[in-house]
Amino acid sequence: MSYFSGTKSIGILGGGQLGKMLLYCTRQWDIKTHVLDPNPKAPARLACDSFHIGDLMDYQTVVAFGQQVDILTIEIENVNVDALKTLQKEGLKVYPQPEVLESIQNKCVQKEFYNKHNIPTSPFINFDTLEALKEAVLKGNLSFPFVWKSSQLGYDGYGVHIVRGNKDLEELQEGACLAEDLIPFKKELAVMVCRRPRGEIKVYPLVEMEFHPTANQVEYVLCPAQVDSKIEKKANDVARLVSEKFNHVGLLAVELFLTQEGDILVNEVAPRPHNSGHYTLEAAYTSQFEQHIRAILDLPLGNTSNKVSSVMVNLVGKEGFQGPVFYQNIDQILGMEGVCPHIYGKKETRPFRKMGHVTIVHPELAYARKLAEQVKESIEVISK
Repeated sequence: MSYFSGTKSIGILGGGQLGKMLLYCTRQWDIKTHVLDPNPKAPARLACDSFHIGDLMDYQTVVAFGQQVDILTIEIENVNVDALKTLQKEGLKVYPQPEVLESIQNKCVQKEFYNKHNIPTSPFINFDTLEALKEAVLKGNLSFPFVWKSSQLGYDGYGVHIVRGNKDLEELQEGACLAEDLIPFKKELAVMVCRRPRGEIKVYPLVEMEFHPTANQVEYVLCPAQVDSKIEKKANDVARLVSEKFNHVGLLAVELFLTQEGDILVNEVAPRPHNSGHYTLEAAYTSQFEQHIRAILDLPLGNTSNKVSSVMVNLVGKEGFQGPVFYQNIDQILGMEGVCPHIYGKKETRPFRKMGHVTIVHPELAYARKLAEQVKESIEVISK
């Protein structure tokens, strides 16, 4: 295969932290890479062979970029799908496939996909406009509380709000959206599924996610999830079903709700490396980033088993601070056993911006979880 110390190259749309961590693998294997991102200071700019500045949503920019590479992949969903379709017609291998990405980009379409394929998900109603949603509330066809989601461009808690009354309605942005039932879930879980073009599938262990109460961002990821074997099997079966129906190539992160009654519901998916899989860099035999590269190159998929239990902690900008980043007390966490920090390389911090993560590995998950709290309490992402 001429990707290894060869002439063929991989193109990555997006140069954020996920792109940077994908490059861990391509650097290890000496695979040529091109990265496109609108930010001239994107974290992935230093580790790729060729960095291009451009708008990921601009048709001509994406087509021109894709014509320079042999395989094209993404690290963010918000890219021009029409450009990907054109490139695919020209013979370029594009993973995830444009039709898969198109179904996932729009959350209203994504939810309809689950209903069409009998995939369990929370009840929902799609609306073309915010006014239509407000009218449904006024007529009594939609009751508080519910979860509002923007149809597009939502991520990391943005574009998602719990609506408990009329006051909350006024804070919602205009545009197509959906309202789904507020599920009184017991736990939030996730499964990473990887598929290569010739059909081989590998599934990572079920993880448990703990979210920040106001920012709606993942604070901790625990692996393995603290559930019984029946729940684990049910979650894996649902994730496999989702993967089968999308028929994607590459990674698919399947986020799930475990209800009080023991049911598993699909929340949403991401066809790329995902925050819930960052722990794999230290704790799994094959990291999610290496696995994605293996998949898009149609190489044998790696072992997804854990080497050790782990907890991942997100490092986000502290409230009240904005400007040049400073990692206060990072020396303290480096003195803790089994603590592995990853700093993404973003030079400017702002409240709740993802700036890095820390993986804590230990044979005992309970001990790793306690240590994760110490890490969270010790390090602060501030500005000076």
